[in-house]
Amino acid sequence: MTGFQRASGILLHPTALPGSYGIGTFGTQAISFLDWLQSAGQTYWQICPLVPTGYGNSPYQGLCAFAGNPNLIDVEELVSFRLLEPEELDPLKQLPESYVNFSLLIPEKKKLLHLAWSRYSAGKGPKQLTLELEAFRIAQSQWLEDFCTFMALKNQNGEHSWDTWAKEMKLREKKSLDSLTIETANEVQYHLFVQFLFFHQWQNIKSEAQSRAIKIIGDIPIFVAFDSSDCWANPRLFQLDANLLPTNIAGVPPDYFSSTGQLWGNPLYDWDKMAEDEYSWWLSLLKNKLEQYDVLRIDHFRGFCAYWSVPFGETTAVNGKWMPAPGRALFSLAREKLGELPIIAEDLGFITEEVVELIEACGFPRMKILQFAFNASEENNYLPHNYDKNSVVYTGTHDNDTIAGWFEIAPECDRKKVIDYLNLGETTDAKTVAGAMLRAAMASVANFAIFPMQDVLGLDNQARFNTPGTLGDNWMWRAPETSFSDERAEYLRKLCEIYGRLNYSRDTKGENSGADY
Repeated sequence: MTGFQRASGILLHPTALPGSYGIGTFGTQAISFLDWLQSAGQTYWQICPLVPTGYGNSPYQGLCAFAGNPNLIDVEELVSFRLLEPEELDPLKQLPESYVNFSLLIPEKKKLLHLAWSRYSAGKGPKQLTLELEAFRIAQSQWLEDFCTFMALKNQNGEHSWDTWAKEMKLREKKSLDSLTIETANEVQYHLFVQFLFFHQWQNIKSEAQSRAIKIIGDIPIFVAFDSSDCWANPRLFQLDANLLPTNIAGVPPDYFSSTGQLWGNPLYDWDKMAEDEYSWWLSLLKNKLEQYDVLRIDHFRGFCAYWSVPFGETTAVNGKWMPAPGRALFSLAREKLGELPIIAEDLGFITEEVVELIEACGFPRMKILQFAFNASEENNYLPHNYDKNSVVYTGTHDNDTIAGWFEIAPECDRKKVIDYLNLGETTDAKTVAGAMLRAAMASVANFAIFPMQDVLGLDNQARFNTPGTLGDNWMWRAPETSFSDERAEYLRKLCEIYGRLNYSRDTKGENSGADY
């Protein structure tokens, strides 16, 4: 994919937007952020997956690869629809604004969405919504009914994983699914309504972004969660046994950072079965996401070349083995069926020559992480002088510490390399290093330069978004209200002007987006 033009953008998951309702949403704060991106000369807004999350609140362990996260729904619009009263939003206004308290937020949000649904089902709200909802149901039928039924049954079963449900529900026996209780059938319709609201609001965000010539980089993990409607509704597409339990699960092998590797636990695809219908599930997912976003980043792309398969029941990833995957066939077919593929290949980790050949054959840009550049020789592929144009440079990703946080605890030898490479003084502080890293990324030949908002702000490790392999204070950070100042926008805009990455839409009213995709 060589059509990407020189540009830059900001990585900020919508949950991290500031606002009054306990979490960032698709409301006015998202529109304000788009305005700020435009004034800052940016072309891209990169986000994490928007899927509904389960235990741990990770957007990379979703309950459905196609569905949307209800927590992101703007409740103010439901007031404008007369489905909620203004005072009913007060419990959300009592939640912390500096971080997301998921344990308090989720039940309050569910109450409000159920209340809105009960009023809608009683005939309240704009009549146009009914027509739009029906059109949505038809357009998204490939996944929507399965997901809504899955969520209703999950609620009926105390939120337990689907493999613990009664046999007839676990096996999706038609007679049982056709005779749901009134309460469960109503819950199915509630989830349909919620998904409609999510995508109705998301489409508005995307339209607002397009009007400002801002393009959205979405994200999908290569694997789905076992406890997902994807796996429940399509068990034949996964490596499951007769009892519908995984035979093998995903992970990564031992490396320098972990002597036991990482055991992710996701079910693995049965690629032979997928090939029988020309990978229709994956093609549907890619089509869906390329309609939802302008550019798509695929996490753990090397898994399309070969994936680390660990026998189910193992407690570490040590006893896994590499198994081949049909990446060339899949993406060749995807290009044939879907046209040009504006995809970024996340190629971090153990990358072989075969993986590089696959990415290059697809033409997808590869990722370069500045934070990984200073612990080896001058030949380190993450150093800017070793980039090529078809690359995406990040100061860090959602999984990294912030630049300031990383620099504060980096080994002295690495800190010295940073200072020497960026031509900084020996007494340089961490916030100055963060600014210098932004400039180094901007100056590089990589067509894309993407910055986590925390690095733009020069924040320390208290603003870290996620620490892989841990549970706790992940995915909770929110940007302070003061983050999006005019001065900061002008600073970024000036860097874009200097280094040829400016999105001119502020001056040309969207006539020149600064990028082809």
